[in-house]
This record gives sequence, structure tokens and C-alpha cells, in this order.
Amino acid sequence: MQKIKNIAIIAHVDHGKTTLVDKMLMAGKLFKDHETPGELIMDSNDLEKERGITILAKNVSVRYKDHKINIIDTPGHADFGGEVERVLNMADGVLLLVDAFEGPMPQTRFVLQKALELGLKPIVVVNKVDKENCTPDEAVDKVFDLMVSLDANDDQLDFPIVFGSAKFGWMSADWKNKTDDITYVMDAIIEHVPYPKIEEGTVQLQITSLNYSSYIGRIAIGRLYRGELNTGDRVALVKRDGSITKTQVKELYTFEGFDKKKVENVKAGEICAIMGLENFEIGDTVADIENPEGLPSIKIDEPTMSMLFTINDSPFFGKEGKFVTSRHIKERLTKELEKNLALRVENGETADSFHVYGRGVLHLSVLIETMRREGYEVQIGQPQVIFKTVDGRKHEPMEELNIDLPNEYAGKAIESVTNRKGEMINMEQKMDRTKLLFHIPSRGIIGLRSYLLTATAGQAIMNHRFIEFQPFRGEIPGRVNGSIISLETGKSIPYSMNNLQDRGKFFVFPNEEVYEGQVIGENSRSGDLDVNVTKTKKQSNVRSSGADDKVKLSPPIKFTLEEALEYIQEDEYVEVTPESMRIRKVHLKEHERKRASRGSKS
Repeated sequence: MQKIKNIAIIAHVDHGKTTLVDKMLMAGKLFKDHETPGELIMDSNDLEKERGITILAKNVSVRYKDHKINIIDTPGHADFGGEVERVLNMADGVLLLVDAFEGPMPQTRFVLQKALELGLKPIVVVNKVDKENCTPDEAVDKVFDLMVSLDANDDQLDFPIVFGSAKFGWMSADWKNKTDDITYVMDAIIEHVPYPKIEEGTVQLQITSLNYSSYIGRIAIGRLYRGELNTGDRVALVKRDGSITKTQVKELYTFEGFDKKKVENVKAGEICAIMGLENFEIGDTVADIENPEGLPSIKIDEPTMSMLFTINDSPFFGKEGKFVTSRHIKERLTKELEKNLALRVENGETADSFHVYGRGVLHLSVLIETMRREGYEVQIGQPQVIFKTVDGRKHEPMEELNIDLPNEYAGKAIESVTNRKGEMINMEQKMDRTKLLFHIPSRGIIGLRSYLLTATAGQAIMNHRFIEFQPFRGEIPGRVNGSIISLETGKSIPYSMNNLQDRGKFFVFPNEEVYEGQVIGENSRSGDLDVNVTKTKKQSNVRSSGADDKVKLSPPIKFTLEEALEYIQEDEYVEVTPESMRIRKVHLKEHERKRASRGSKS
């Protein structure tokens, strides 16, 4: 039996988790020292590289001394909770990575809570001890307090501590004592993470994630809890509802470095990939064909937000995308359901619309962004929070919100959050920054980030996590400013835009193609404003066209996908295509909008 250690890495966004994994791979001599990779290997998906966050959990393994260490990289955002809960089932211990300056953050808390509930014991790694003004000892105290508040047992509270800097490639027992490499953390893993606990009995493997290969089809990944698997074995698949189907293992692979290595046999305790299984889902158990016993299915937090996905029916549809019909969109969403456990899809009111339910704006915007890169065109409605009725009363999802911002802006942040029905729980100052903690309805978070970034000149850092459903807190005032809407289809003419500059801010560049009903700016007052920006200047025979001064226009506001989704009103869509993103009214014609608003008032 080879010596195996299965560990998951938990950390808040940007605390250096992915960098540490890369350094561990180097310690395992997966690269020669002179060919150290310039980019992070673990965050391989384009979206992960651009945003600097981990979205999908991944597996790699390192050989160190006479051990094989299987490392499971977990996402830090609570929006990807579906990923986290599955992969922690494969681990026997966790590395909890904390920034020496910031200490444990709200997203760390979410994953740590799941790990402690599963009985895993953490090794605490205090990273970035080379930062100015950092307080490593204080960070350790905060981790201890956090674990006490999460009901950790005495054994879990007696955690080993490692200090160091993943970026500069060293780890040690004392942060003042710098070493040359990270072997201290590798030795800590071998010493403190228990070997896989292997029970007696027939084969049991829970499928915790999926891979897809265009050659072989779907690949099941999971950890073998007991028994052993061989290539060619006939096995039973125990579904979530208890039904059993029979299938066959065609090929078996284990993880070596970043690659998969083909093997004939896998013993209990190992994480492996199986090819050839038919009609399986995440959470199913691969069991003995004679005596199938299922493992308890994976429990996933329910969705808190929904968005309407519909086909692109704007005048510019089909110009950039390959997949534009409702059949294409339905097939793509169905495929996403296979691996994205926290997602739900239902048919909308019309034949070409779908209600997609997820864990938050980020969770759903990552799906939309992935689809647009694959060549899809879709329109998305305003994000809606999911309400529940408990004991006859309306309940809504509540979030814990942390805001970290310069001291002078604290008043503005408190005012805007309390206007959105948030209540302040705690406030602490550290040097020139203030940390605020609130409980706020999920509805109140929509659009808050863009407001705070504007109000604090981009210096606010905001994190939130779902806590529970609580009684409805009452109405929240929406966006005050109306939209500027184009009356005609054509090019936006600088001359017209210049004449309209005092009416609001624009979202389009001069000479950009616009269409009737497109939202091309924000009105400086309440109420929508219909304008014609395609009107050119009338030429007279007295003055030449070049006699006027050159037109000076303010640069337009350009939204990211999340900002656009949080910005739109109820009667607006975000139109997403592979090249462009536009905001438009649901009803493009002015008389249709008037009729719809009369209908909604009555």
C-alpha cells in the first residue's frame, strides 16, 4: 500500500493559495528549477487567470519523500459553495492559508466551517509574512477565535502553525526566522494529516467531480473509500434516489502531477478518475455489483438568486454569435447542470426563455461569461432574489457583509448599507482603514459594489456570504436615475452626443452602432429620456462643416458583466454576445413601453 495523504487547501481570494500549490509542485520536483513557470498553473481556465480567482476545484499530486500527496485546490468564493462541499469529501486534512496582514476573511470562514463539520483538522499556514505592517501572531489568534466560534473540537483547536511567504518560496516555524525552501510545510503535511481511513467491505467510491474529454466523453472523479477497483470491473451505480444501474469500468487513472496516469488497479484511499461509466451524476456511488451499498448523497446549499435567460432578439442578433436559438441555449444550460451542482434551470413563461437559479451574481455571471466565449448570444434579465414562505411569513436570504475601506469614507458606506436595510454588527479601525461588518438582505447587495467603488474612488473592498433565510425586511429603494434611450437605429453622432452631454452620462462611444430601444446612457434625473443621437448637423451654404470647434466628449462608462447585471432595472435586459455587451429595454418601441408601464401600474 503506498503512503497517501489527501489534503484540500482553503483560503480567501488572493491570499496566495494557488501560488503555494505551485511552490509545492516545485518541491515535488515537477519542474526543473530553471524552468519555473511564469504563470499560475492551477488557475488554468481563462476566466480564472483574468479575475485572479479559483472557480473550479482541481486535483494535482506531488511526490515528496516516500509519500504521495493529493492536493485539492478549492474555490474561495461562497458563490462556488457547490464546488467546495463536494471536494472536501475527498480530503483527510486541510491547509488553512491566511494572510498575515488581513487575517481570516469571510470567505475563509465559509469553507472552514464545512471542513470542521466533516471532522477535518487544519494546518494553519500564515502567508505573506514579508508584507509591511503585518501581524502574523494576531492572525493566528483570529484563526483560533474563528474556530472557537465555529464549534471546533479540542483536537481541531490544537492546530499546527506554519509561517512563511509562498511568493518568495520559504516556510518555517517562526516568522522571524527565514529559511530557503518550503519543506517545513511539506513535513507538516506528512506529520499531521492522517492517512486515509479505510473501512472493511466491498467497493465504495463517491463521484465528486466530472471531467470531459471530446475523445472519451464524461470522466468520473472521486475517492475510493473501501475495496479495490480494476479495469474491466462490472459495477453498480447507486443514484441519489436509491435506484441502481449496472455499468462497467473501462479505464482507470490516478493523478500524477498535473497529468493522469493510466493504471490497472486502484486501492482504497486513493483519488482516481474512471472512464466508461454510463449515465452517472455527481453524488452517485460506484459500488459492488453483487452487493451495492450507497454512500450518503452530497448536500448542497440551495440557490438564493435567479436570472431570466432568453434568446437575443435585438436588431443586432446573430451578427457575432454562432449559437443563437433557444434550442442551443437549452442544450448548453442542460450540459452545465451536469457539473454545476448549485445550479437549477426551469422553463420560463415563453418558449424561448429560462429561469436559471444560482448562488449569487458572481456564480451566474461566470456561467454567462463562459457561454459568451463559447459563441453564445443571450439576453439576461434583472437578478431576482428567491423568497421562501416559512410559517406563513415571507422570508428572504440574508448575507454577512464585510467592507474594508479608508476611514474617511466609513460614514458614506454605513449610510448606503442602512438605506438598503442592512444592520451594523461591528466596526473596527486598523491604521488608516476601517472594517465594517453588517447583516444585509441579498437584495441590498445588488448594485452596492459599484456604488461603493464610485464613492470611495475605487478603494473599498467588499465581501459577502450567505447566512440563512430571515423574515422579509421591507422594500429597498431602487436606482433613482432613469435611462437615456435611443429613438433610432444608426451610428451615434458626436455632434448630437455633445448637445446631450448635460442630460446625463453616456455608455456608448461616438460613431458606435446603436439601435432603437437600446439604453445608451444614464439620465441625470429620475425617469427615462428618449433621445436621437443619430441626428447629423444640418449643413448651410454660409458656414463650412469644419468651422465649429472640435467636439469634446466625456469618455463613456463601460460596465463589466456583473456591474451591468446589478445596474439594470426590471424593464431592461443585458444583451451579451461574443464581442459586445449592451443594455436595452425589454420593449424596444416607445409606444410599447408606455403601454407596458400603464399595464403594470393598473
